[in-house]
Amino acid sequence: MPPSPSAVGIKAAGAGPRIALFIDRYDWHARRLAAALTERGANVVVLRLTSCGFNTSRPTGLSLPGFGPRLPDLAIVRAVGAGSFEAVTLRLGILHALEALGVPIANRARAIEACVDKSMTSFLLAKNALPTPATWAVQSLPAAAAIVRSETPRGPLVLKPLFGAQGRGLKLIRHRDDLPEIETQAGVFYLQRFVGAEREHYSDFRVLVSQGEVVAAMARHAPHWITNVKLGARPVAVDVDPELRDLALKAARAVGTDFAGIDLIRGEDGKLNVIEVNSMPGWRGLQSVVGFSIAERLADDLLLRHAWTGAARELVS
Repeated sequence: MPPSPSAVGIKAAGAGPRIALFIDRYDWHARRLAAALTERGANVVVLRLTSCGFNTSRPTGLSLPGFGPRLPDLAIVRAVGAGSFEAVTLRLGILHALEALGVPIANRARAIEACVDKSMTSFLLAKNALPTPATWAVQSLPAAAAIVRSETPRGPLVLKPLFGAQGRGLKLIRHRDDLPEIETQAGVFYLQRFVGAEREHYSDFRVLVSQGEVVAAMARHAPHWITNVKLGARPVAVDVDPELRDLALKAARAVGTDFAGIDLIRGEDGKLNVIEVNSMPGWRGLQSVVGFSIAERLADDLLLRHAWTGAARELVS
């Protein structure tokens, strides 16, 4: 069993930058990223946003375990963590506060908010004129039923949790009777045009973007239309052609991410569409098909992008 964040603590001591690595679980991704940053001389403090808070009696106005009166030189968000609306709002508020205090954050709270809320992701992609499936988000069963009756004659829709990841909770909607009760959807129906061709085998793309460049890409092949690697899809390395690169980079910029996992699919017309943008992406499937350490590449990008000046970050009262 992986150690808890409190057991991980400060990963190195020395003159390097002090980095806050916000996690939910100290999993494969967190361990590799922390190790890569440490190897490059950083002092990594692994902590959960659930252990942080506001404290206006302190010079910084924040309480961050492992930092005392100081602020991080850089904050990296691997996870915000599940919780009530109030709890998640508080955690995002802490990220907003860090940014207001001048701490570089990857990704920034606004970008995380835009990606966690799939309806906002769809809005921003469409607003930036990027090819993405037609999308509807409504807050009643009658409104969702009206959309289904109007749109399914042209093909099925995909029902997704507004907040969700890793292919969980997806459902193909062909008829009004396919819609579940609204209570199972946390009060929101998020519906998206199914643009993939229905066939015996399915595939889409995951592209990992960091600091305005494509790090790696893969195709995901599956016998089912849900092509998540954790659900059994087979990852295959792909060459990134100009079309794939250009669309992935534009999608990352549209939602304001420093690094992101972009999901794309070719429609029946052969054109690429952006399906989702993940601001806290995993890369284990990608790592299995590339010949270099993705964690090391991300560490290099993060340290270069948010170059440390060599002076300890302290707030002077």
